[in-house]
Amino acid sequence: MTKYEFQVSDTQSGQRIDKYLSSMMGDFSRSYLQKLLKDGQITINGGLARPSSKTAAEDKIEVLVPDLAEPDIKPENIPLDILYEDDDLILVNKPKGMVVHPAAGHSGGTLVNALMFHCKGQLSGINGITRPGIVHRIDRDTTGVLVVCKNDRAHNCLADQLKVHSITRRYRAIVHGVLKEDGIINAPIGRHSIDRKKMAVNPKNGKEAVTHYHILEPLRNFTYIECELETGRTHQIRVHMASIGHPLLGDEVYGPAKCPVKGLQGQTLHAMVLGFIHPTTLKYVEYTAPLPPYFTDLLNALRIS
Repeated sequence: MTKYEFQVSDTQSGQRIDKYLSSMMGDFSRSYLQKLLKDGQITINGGLARPSSKTAAEDKIEVLVPDLAEPDIKPENIPLDILYEDDDLILVNKPKGMVVHPAAGHSGGTLVNALMFHCKGQLSGINGITRPGIVHRIDRDTTGVLVVCKNDRAHNCLADQLKVHSITRRYRAIVHGVLKEDGIINAPIGRHSIDRKKMAVNPKNGKEAVTHYHILEPLRNFTYIECELETGRTHQIRVHMASIGHPLLGDEVYGPAKCPVKGLQGQTLHAMVLGFIHPTTLKYVEYTAPLPPYFTDLLNALRIS
């Protein structure tokens, strides 16, 4: 445990505690500092600080930052499709069927197992010992570009961009039915009221979720589309498209019980473009993952001759 101590100056009086600490502890994201607040690791003049606490001149603030535990994950020599790599980041094109990080039922063969081998353990630790380097996730059967951070500074930078929805995320998908026009779905997403393993449009308890969809090509009984996310909720595209009667082809959770395409496993969803401000150069960068062969073969099979 590392202790940080501060005394508030006259000019810093009246600030929310998380904003004040964010300015004083630049290596930590505000979201991480808010977590420390909730965990009771921050005090003001010896009393526990609250998320709503504001600073006053001469306040003495203490912050306890827990030591990072070493990840107990076995590195595995699994080939990676690397789109870009430097000292801060690694961008990978995740294949279909690969789980991003270890969880119940998936202790090995994950992207994190492969990254631990490739990066020799040099990954950020902010997201916990089972998810080193992982800033965001995509589903097991979703393919495409995913950014992983090698250090906490880069992780904080990307996490802050995700929080304010400034990262560019464009996906390709094939949906049931023939869409007539482009559209925007603005519908909050939360846990399903009955099946807790599923997400659903939930106006009462859901979080804001916005998806833009654009028609790329009409297919035989289907439509090839591009989706751009303003927010990043769990299963967002899958839930949103199903909510308007156009679930993703192959989606075993939110689509028809029987898939019309023999041998297709999981939803036809590909994270094609990811763009963000690089944590070191501070310039906007954008990376593209090409469509996987199964997806292009399926498009050709479904095209109207």
